[in-house]
Formats: sequence, structure tokens, C-alpha cells
Amino acid sequence: MPATVLVGTQWGDEGKGKITDLITSGFDIVCRFQGGANAGHTVQANGRSYGLHQMPSGVMVEGVMPVVGNGCIVDPEVLLGEVDMLEADGVDCSLLRVSGNAHVVMPWHKDLDGAIEEALGERSLGTTKRGIGPCYAHKMGRTGIRIQDMLDDETFRRRVGEALVTVNVELASYGCATYEVDQVCDAYLPMCARLRPYIAETSGILNECLERGGKVLFEGAQATMLDIDHGTYPFVTSSNCTAGGAVTGSGVGPTNIERVLGVVKAYTTRVGEGPLPTEQPEGTEVGDTLCEVGHEYGVTTGRRRRCGWYDACLLTYAKRVNGLTHVAITKLDVLGAFDTIKICVAYDIDGVRYETVPEHEALFERAEPVYEEMPGWKCDISDCRTFEELPREAQDYVCRLAELGGVTPSFVAVGPDREQTITIDWE
Repeated sequence: MPATVLVGTQWGDEGKGKITDLITSGFDIVCRFQGGANAGHTVQANGRSYGLHQMPSGVMVEGVMPVVGNGCIVDPEVLLGEVDMLEADGVDCSLLRVSGNAHVVMPWHKDLDGAIEEALGERSLGTTKRGIGPCYAHKMGRTGIRIQDMLDDETFRRRVGEALVTVNVELASYGCATYEVDQVCDAYLPMCARLRPYIAETSGILNECLERGGKVLFEGAQATMLDIDHGTYPFVTSSNCTAGGAVTGSGVGPTNIERVLGVVKAYTTRVGEGPLPTEQPEGTEVGDTLCEVGHEYGVTTGRRRRCGWYDACLLTYAKRVNGLTHVAITKLDVLGAFDTIKICVAYDIDGVRYETVPEHEALFERAEPVYEEMPGWKCDISDCRTFEELPREAQDYVCRLAELGGVTPSFVAVGPDREQTITIDWE
């Protein structure tokens, strides 16, 4: 299988970093194809937990090339900080390659992100304030700064000057401080020098790998329901985090992609605003148990995640828009705290039954979950290493999720560590 895409099927935080780390040894390259430092992937390795925001999770596997594709936006300070952190722990980052066509998060993007959220007031989107939306907006407005502009000091200085012509007007309109070219260059030129060895024409690297029979894993950030086109707009991220984004975000043609692995949590969470039909609010026994047992706090923001029962309609939708061929189910162990477990099998919207996510947001906002109940297993399953070792109730739950989603699970995770994963169907 030359190219595989890994995507989240809910609102993020499904455990994509863990699954990426688990399967990376079977690939030559792991490529992040969208998103920026607003996405946090947690990888457990060498007895430590690493929260990676810009670095592809595959960096943890020796000999695998981590690539940041053109569809990403890069905060140089964050990326270099992760390089320093990993290399201090003996992780080799020398193979890292960053697309020259990726865009750079500049300090004014963060200023604008915070100012826009404040201006929106009660209608704020709940962004991470990492500058993601404004950076992508400037990219689309053709006023952005790209990684390749950092290859030469004078080019970078010129591009900063050109950008500030309009950026400073925008900043002033929100009451933010404006910038001078020297001020920006003094902070960024040292980072430019450090990044240069990693900057490359990554589309060529990826295609050459595939042409010689190599294998590439495309690692998505965020998830299906946060996709700018297919998610719960406007409470979404600013990029295409569905499988199609792997093509535009890397420069690899769609005929190279043969597998799409969706990662789904055994219950549902999201960070920030927007609809969550199965939500069990903070202060309820179910919501608090899911949060505390599942350690549901954002890798990037530290914010408490909103928690709810599993929503099967999301996987049905994700299968359709991503073309899922395989699924990994994570955090099954968290549900061991419950006597009875609920599954949302459909929505009731104004008396009409929906078994997938409606395309129109106004309908989704009125969705009432239709639940079915299953018995819990009330025991610790974190030491199980085969599907047959799971309690019958846990096996039945996994099979029911697979049946509702029309998928066959490839992996079931029963804990955060790499070895706490049951492989069912993966080659």
C-alpha cells in the first residue's frame, strides 16, 4: 500500500498521534498535510509523554522521514522548540523536511486572532489564539509569507515589508500595536537561519518515494467535524483536515492513496464552541467521569474538553466524506467506569430521524440524540493484548460500533502507551 491517510473522525483528540506512532515503522515518510500549532498530538514513548504540535508524530521512529507539507502553516518558534526538546531526549530530528510552500505564522497573526475573538464577544469561536485563522486568511488573500521566503535574509525582509503595508492597517483597525520591519526581522532572522537545513521541495520528495516503491503515511491534524468545508462551520479550523486535504496539502496525486484510516474515540469530545449532540455537561456524573478518567484536557490549550456518549452518526458521516477503509477505536478502557453505556444511533430533528450528520448547520444544532444502551464491563482492560482477552461486553461494544459505522476495526486502544493497542486487521 504506497500511501495511507490517517484522519480524525470526530472533533479531534481521538488519539491520532498514538496510532500514527504505532504504525509508522511500516512507512518511509510521515507527512503532516494541514494545520498548525493549534493541533496537539500526544505520543507516549520511552516512558515519557510528548505533546507535539508541529512535528509529525512519526519522528519518534528511527529512520522515518518526518515531513511538514505545503498545506501546513508553521510557527518557527514552536517547531524549533520541539526539535530542541526531542533532540535533548535523544530523538534524531535531522531527517525533518519542511515544504517551502508552507506558510509562516507571524506575530501579527496571533494578535489578530485574539483581537477578532474579543470583538466577536459571545459569538467567539473558541480558537486557540495561535494565529491559525488569520494566517490561512492571509494565505488565501495572497499576502502571506512562505517558508521559502526564509531561505534568504533580504527576501524575508522584503516580504515582511510588503506584508506590513496591509497588516498594520488591519492591526490598527482592531486597536492592536503595529509592527516595524526591523522589529520583526530581529526576532525571525535567527530562526530563519536555523530552519534552512530543513526546508525542501517536499512534493518532489514524496512523489519520488512513491515512484520507487516506498510508503508514505499522511498524518491529519484536527478532524472531520473541524474541516473548513465539511465540519460544523463556523466552529471549525481553517484547513481541510479530511482525506482530500492530503492531496492538496502535499502535492501527491489522489491515485497514490490506497488506504484511509479513521481514528475514532470510544466516546465523543470536543474543545470550544459548537454543537455536540451527546454532550454530558460539566457537573454531571457521566461528563465528569469521562473527563477525569479519560484525562480530557487539551494538549494545546489545557482547556477541559466537552464530553459525551459515543455518536455513531459522526462515523457514518466521516466514512462518506473521507472514504474510510479502516478504523482505529481508542480509549475503550475509559468506559470501564460505567455500568451501562449509551450509544447515539440517530438524531431526532423536528420529528425526522437522521442516521448521519445533516449538511445544514441549522438542522444539526437542533439534533436530539436517539440512544440505545449496552451493558458495561466494569473492569480494567488495559492489560488486554488480544481482542479475545477483552470482556464479552467490551467485545460486543466494539462490534456494535463497527456495525453502526459499516467498518471493520483495525485497532482497539486500551491505554495510552504504544503497547496498549490490540491489532485486529492491519498489514
